[in-house]
Amino acid sequence: MYRLFLFFVLFTASNAIAQTSNLVVSGPMLGHTELRTSKVWVELKPNVKGVKLIYNEVADTKATGTAIQSVISNLYTNTITFELIDLKPATDYVYQLISSDNKTIATGKLRTQSLWQWRTTPPDFSFLAGSCTYFNEPPYDRPGKPYGGDSTIFTTMAKEKSDFMLWLGDNWYTREVDFYSEWGLYKRPSTDRKMPILQDFLKSMPHYAIWDDHDYGWNDADGSYPLKQSSRDAFKAYWANPSYGVKDDAIYTKFTWNDVDVFLLDDRWYRSNDNMKDSINGKPNPDKQMFGKEQIQWLKNALVQSNSNPNINFRIIATGSQMLNHIKLYDCFLRFPAEYNDMIDFLTDNKINGVVFFTGDRHHSEIIKRDRKDAYPLFDITSSPLTSGTHSFGGVEKDNPDRVLGIDKLQNYTRVSFIGKSSDRKMQVEFLGINGELINSWSISQKELKSPK
Repeated sequence: MYRLFLFFVLFTASNAIAQTSNLVVSGPMLGHTELRTSKVWVELKPNVKGVKLIYNEVADTKATGTAIQSVISNLYTNTITFELIDLKPATDYVYQLISSDNKTIATGKLRTQSLWQWRTTPPDFSFLAGSCTYFNEPPYDRPGKPYGGDSTIFTTMAKEKSDFMLWLGDNWYTREVDFYSEWGLYKRPSTDRKMPILQDFLKSMPHYAIWDDHDYGWNDADGSYPLKQSSRDAFKAYWANPSYGVKDDAIYTKFTWNDVDVFLLDDRWYRSNDNMKDSINGKPNPDKQMFGKEQIQWLKNALVQSNSNPNINFRIIATGSQMLNHIKLYDCFLRFPAEYNDMIDFLTDNKINGVVFFTGDRHHSEIIKRDRKDAYPLFDITSSPLTSGTHSFGGVEKDNPDRVLGIDKLQNYTRVSFIGKSSDRKMQVEFLGINGELINSWSISQKELKSPK
């Protein structure tokens, strides 16, 4: 019945969509999706007004709702996030974007999360992850070999049956023509987001995102970036996360999917410059910070709250820079030793269970392991790149003794699956190539991520 109805909606709307598709710049894209609400994002042409989104349950075509609009106001682009409300858990919906003259300009579908807590075991599910997306634009790229690779990886990812996508930073790459102007900070995501190869993927599942240096500002940008507020506004205009920081600064937030809490950290807003001294007089420099005191305090509280929730088995901490790589040639939390030591001690002292880090940035994928005394080991899963240039292991990184698994010189994305009963839950990580071929895999059980009593 669902397939028949969806076919009917798409077929009957096809002529109107063909006539009015020039109203849409990119999207629609699914955003944060909960038990009874969901977000749908779209960018429209600058002069397009009066668009609304209507939706209905697949099994009940008569009960139609109209979404609430949230327009991210700016001078340069016309982006809208619609919030669908009063939904039912574990239910399929279809939606239509309707123009001011009552024509359908886009359609899509979504499914809400399941209400399983205190009722059944957590459902099996999966999500995708990746970082470093570069689309070539020759007039503004550096001379020489194009940096962007095969973008058909997004066609492959659109066919996945995963529950959501987690973008791990460098989701677009600002160039010299972008990062010195507010207009440029909007122009870059608008240019990249409208790529035809992305559109099916944007509709296929909810999308969550953090940023790193290239979609925040220039290379290795820190808290001194002069247009950081404009960059945050542009980020908010192009994603549909649950929230963005606490006091009109930064972009950190958190969401829950079944038995997994996902903490999305901002590694740029408060960041000290990487070249600031790590230590002073032989002691870690307390003024050198990657996440900042306010964000760290938020994270600590959020982790303790999460740790007390019996329905949560895994706690994913996602951020742009690697967290545990002791070689630390490039961006890494270990280059901020005072903050790093404090965080590791906090996880150990408070017996926070099920923590796994997910990171991007490095243009290769790998899993780094860090052993802890009297505590379970920590793992940092780096997923990179989606389409940007690749990196090869060399020099001191070639035989990194902390590397559990490594993939270099290949574009790839990651599929993360959670399977099994509550008492024996397992996280499976698969690294996949451009065409979805399995490159390598690794898994760990929740029992292996528990603090000793």
